[in-house]
Formats: sequence, structure tokens, C-alpha cells
Amino acid sequence: QVQVVESGGGLVQAGGSLRLSCAASRSVFKINDMGWYRQTPGKRRELVALISSGGSTEYLGSVKGRFTISRDNAKNAIYLQMDSLKPDDTGVYFCGADVLSPSDELPYRYWGQGTKVTVSS
Repeated sequence: QVQVVESGGGLVQAGGSLRLSCAASRSVFKINDMGWYRQTPGKRRELVALISSGGSTEYLGSVKGRFTISRDNAKNAIYLQMDSLKPDDTGVYFCGADVLSPSDELPYRYWGQGTKVTVSS
């Protein structure tokens, strides 16, 4: 069992910045990809930014150049620096940690409780 905890959400004006943090508890098995996902009312949860254990990253098209994901493997932590925020960035941001055990073919994703980000116009 891995516990995931996010922090750093809040209310910010358009054009402002926020930094989200996520920490996963120690895992017996390796934590592979970790990422930030966003959910808004009536929409499916979508991937915002992903980072592998080796540091490879991928981003949702609409946040490229504005958001930066980073990772500290020693702390099982990831961060999301969000700059030039827009009202469309509003949502609940969830951190996901993918853990692969030897008995599983696919990794299992552990979720945090989410942190709310509101960008006012």
C-alpha cells in the first residue's frame, strides 16, 4: 500500500503562478511513472504532466511551456510549477504514482486525495 499526498493548491489570478507538491510513502516495489492529472466537473480526469523515474517528461498540449514537472526520487516526490495560469487551468489536481510489483503485469496507480486549483479571470 502506497499513500500519496498532494499540497499547494489555491486561488490565484490569471497570469499568476502556483507550485504543487506530491509525496508518496515508501514502497516495497519501485515507483515508476508519477504524474499530475486534472479533473473538472463533467469531464474525465486528464493527464497534465508525467515524469518517469529516469526523468523523461510529457505534457498536455495546452500546458506546454507554462507548466514544469520535476521529481526527487530520494523523497518519492514530484512537483508541478504552474506559471502563466489561465482560467481553463481550474480544476482538482490529483497526483498518481504507478507501482509495479513482481506479481503484476501492469503497474497499479495509487491516487492522492486531490488539491483544488482555481484561476480567476
